[in-house]
Amino acid sequence: MKSLFEKWNSINLVNRIIAGIILGVVFALLLPDQLSVISIFGSLFINALKAVAPILVFILVIHAIASHVGGKATNMKMVVMLYIVGTFVAGFVAVVVSYIFPTTLVLKTSIQEIEPPSGIAEVLEKLLFNMVSNPVSALMDANYLGILTWAVILGFAFKAANDTTKTFISNASDAITKVVQWVISLAPLGIMGLVFETISTTGFDTLSSYGRLIMILVGTMFFIALVINPLLVFIVARRNPYPLVFASLKESGVAAFFTRSSAANIPVNMALAEKLGLNKDTYAISIPLGATINMGGAAVTISILTMAAAHTLGVEVDLLTAVILMILSAVSATGASGVAGGSLLLIPLACSLLGISDDIAMQVVAIGFIIGVIQDSCETALNSSSDVVFTAAAEYANERKVK
Repeated sequence: MKSLFEKWNSINLVNRIIAGIILGVVFALLLPDQLSVISIFGSLFINALKAVAPILVFILVIHAIASHVGGKATNMKMVVMLYIVGTFVAGFVAVVVSYIFPTTLVLKTSIQEIEPPSGIAEVLEKLLFNMVSNPVSALMDANYLGILTWAVILGFAFKAANDTTKTFISNASDAITKVVQWVISLAPLGIMGLVFETISTTGFDTLSSYGRLIMILVGTMFFIALVINPLLVFIVARRNPYPLVFASLKESGVAAFFTRSSAANIPVNMALAEKLGLNKDTYAISIPLGATINMGGAAVTISILTMAAAHTLGVEVDLLTAVILMILSAVSATGASGVAGGSLLLIPLACSLLGISDDIAMQVVAIGFIIGVIQDSCETALNSSSDVVFTAAAEYANERKVK
């Protein structure tokens, strides 16, 4: 059994994940009832990732700051700039696509009972209060803004600690990283369960009626991932961006597609950043920060679904309003919760800009949840893989300056 396990782990993780996807599809199509227990593997895998991610971020950020040597570059300014620019450009592209390919929705009478934010002020207020939440509560609730805030504060405090304390923090960082590696090794089994549950419960018929909307959403996200992001990387790093982009989509994007949670994909991105040989002082902070504020996919979802509601109702959206919508979508996207479906709750906020009632907006949110099997998966894949792309691009840009 041990030799079999070692042989399995010797296979490339992506190849093992592909095998898990194929098995999940086959089992769901042939034996959906008899093998329903398989779906539990997906739930266990997601819960394990969500359980380990907060403490991973907390320890790694403290260690990165406490052990940082003064004068050593971290590239964080460039990373944050890329996160902001990437999110705004994604919102802009989504609005342009909505003009070129106008889409209408079939609105129903049933409305999902969800409490969306009432305005941009509420979104910003929530972000600020999350930053100063109780550290224990932040870890328990996976509040990554709170975790980051306290980790940064404690990291600077521990810079003055003695070598014994810093050694303990370093050992704790190594230990939690090892635990994460164990969890990630279970990804093929977990993804098999997620694929099985998705196909056996949802099927493909429900999604077919929203084919055009899904194609526009997914097509826009692919355009950003394969054209816009590479262009941004080339502008700052002056090198061929596609090896980096493809590696990030392959290892981070595939995992994020099935977990549908930027937060849960933080350990995967950490492992990829280490594999790419990036500066740990940078990615230990930039990866969890990206899971919170780098939300290009969310900006696409908010913009396109809001514009689709406007087209359905015959609401004319002039250029100035479209620009405001783009900015609002980008800013609101940073308030997305980092979990499955987080961006959908911000659609009513964007709809209110166009004078669309909450009653209609919540129906759009309900449609978002219906297509979320594909939309949210692609959105998370774009968001999460971009974290690694922009972190690496900032480091490459710094290397180019040094040369």
